Amino acid sequence: MSDLAVSTAGLTKKFGSQTVLDSVDIAVPHGAVYGFLGPNGSGKTTTLRILLGLASADSGTASILGHDVPRQLAQALPDVGALVEGPAFYPYLSGTANLARLDAADPTTDPSTRAQRVANALHRVGLTAAARKKAKAYSLGMKQRLGIASALLRPRSLLVLDEPTNGLDPQGTREVRALVRSLADDGTTVVVSSHLLAEVEQICSHVAVMSRGRLVAQGTLAEFRDESGVVVRVDTPDVPGALATMAGLGLADVTPGDAAVSARLDGHPPETVVAALVRADVRVRSFVVQSESLEERFVAITGEGFDVAG
Repeated sequence: MSDLAVSTAGLTKKFGSQTVLDSVDIAVPHGAVYGFLGPNGSGKTTTLRILLGLASADSGTASILGHDVPRQLAQALPDVGALVEGPAFYPYLSGTANLARLDAADPTTDPSTRAQRVANALHRVGLTAAARKKAKAYSLGMKQRLGIASALLRPRSLLVLDEPTNGLDPQGTREVRALVRSLADDGTTVVVSSHLLAEVEQICSHVAVMSRGRLVAQGTLAEFRDESGVVVRVDTPDVPGALATMAGLGLADVTPGDAAVSARLDGHPPETVVAALVRADVRVRSFVVQSESLEERFVAITGEGFDVAG
């Protein structure tokens, strides 16, 4: 358990007769960028709120940075930064003034070093040039970055971001993506709740999927994709020879086509398949490896859509 920045065991939550979390066990390794996925109503945001002390569980246990939640939440939270359900700022105050007010609300901070902390946080998210601009004039991407800056006013071991790119244009999305990567490179553990599967695929090292209040999949990105789902297609005029060779290797779902043969690798290295085809004198015009996309894997596991965050 010491290797985990965040963990839960049997986490359960009900609203009346509706079970919104059903024995959820999550495990976030230190230093991971953990993509937390789930369709509408899956319990994803409820889980984050419980971890941050914004809601209570009916049963089960939770831990953040080695501290029990909620019993030791006060010890854990100084090392945790969070952006949940979007940032909110005073529109007629500058970015600097907004962060200074937030910093002043923390009784553990030193007022004499406040200006430096605010400047460092703005620099960290690339907003130094807009520090004196009023928040109402910020773009959506800038507001999201200012929200992340508010979570970085002091050094954090864990950052929890709920839909950090929600509603952003492509440029804003790239900005937040680059920021998350840089934070992870510095050793910060990041939990990203998102429904944008392409974004998760680009920035996350680990993935978890919630569906109807249950955790249905969890692991590294590679494990989640499942190597058995990787498909190869060989374009060749020697279809019978390719068919026999690939079946002989033990590939799954070997299927002949028009001047082509496709199959699932089922764990076999692609280079082994190519070598076997060459040895069998099969003429290879092209050899294409098609990994199962995160979107395809998500739908296969949940049987649900994912266009709205839960």
